[in-house]
Amino acid sequence: MQSAELASLAGVTVRTLRHYHQIGILPEPERAANGYRRYGVHDLIRVLKIRRLIAVGVPLEETPRLLDEPLAGGSLEADALLDRLEAELMSQEVRIAAQRAVIRRLRGESGAPDIPPELGRFLRAISGIAPSREMERIDRDQTVLLAHLVGESGLPQLVGFLERLSAPDVLPTLTDVASRFYHLGQHTSEAQLDEFVEDLVTSLDPVLRSLAEEDFALDLSNATSLLAEYSATTLAPMQQRALAKIGERLDTSSEN
Repeated sequence: MQSAELASLAGVTVRTLRHYHQIGILPEPERAANGYRRYGVHDLIRVLKIRRLIAVGVPLEETPRLLDEPLAGGSLEADALLDRLEAELMSQEVRIAAQRAVIRRLRGESGAPDIPPELGRFLRAISGIAPSREMERIDRDQTVLLAHLVGESGLPQLVGFLERLSAPDVLPTLTDVASRFYHLGQHTSEAQLDEFVEDLVTSLDPVLRSLAEEDFALDLSNATSLLAEYSATTLAPMQQRALAKIGERLDTSSEN
């Protein structure tokens, strides 16, 4: 029989047969005078065995040994293999259950699949603040980066901080300063820059004081350099200067 007939009988594709040849689990038969490979019933049986092994979870790289030296049913080696395959399936089930739980949380928070579900509420609250889709992407990227760098242990603190920023009594002010930040550019004067920095620090002061009173701690030490790199490659020079000035002002405030 030719490859197409073998594939049809075995319930695979011709491309799958070629892959089996390439990785060495199905020997290539000799070609007939017309140049086509000629397969026999033994090849069919081998492909059927390969399919059966794969179906129960045996990795492709392990199939040659099991094909050439079949395990006796009920033997210690066969039992050990089945135990391992079952353990791997149980691990997959745990992972799938965790993934489904995350999906349910994302639905509940109306979040997107590329962000932690805990941040969905914040990003939804600030949606529309940025004057362009590019700036929305920058906000989103920085938030995702921060969430990863603070880790699971720091995520509740990050979420708490972001929720304060998006609270109804703070969000209008945040919206205003964010809009002004996005419009900082080469035509911004030094006086306008200083005024913006002052207004932003003043608007953040109540939130930061409230968090300080609660002994709120959020360690961003390992995020500083990466956030600086991101800003340097995405923000305008005047926006980068604004962030530097804001950082200096906040550091000074924390020391006083």
